[in-house]
Amino acid sequence: MKVDIHPKYVEATISCACGNVIQTRSTVKEMHVNTCSACHPFFTGQAKYIDTEGRVERFRKRYGQKAAAAK
Repeated sequence: MKVDIHPKYVEATISCACGNVIQTRSTVKEMHVNTCSACHPFFTGQAKYIDTEGRVERFRKRYGQKAAAAK
């Protein structure tokens, strides 16, 4: 490896908008993020699926009768 071209790998602090603080190591000393694993709906189990009807069912509902009449 070449000398003095690599960034320093130091202790880092990641701060989330929800107030969660994570200590890690990085080349950037401080980071601010909007969501983390403590507040993201996927990780907290609060994720809600809007699309309860599948794509095939929506297609058949929309075009099923028209496709059958065209035959």
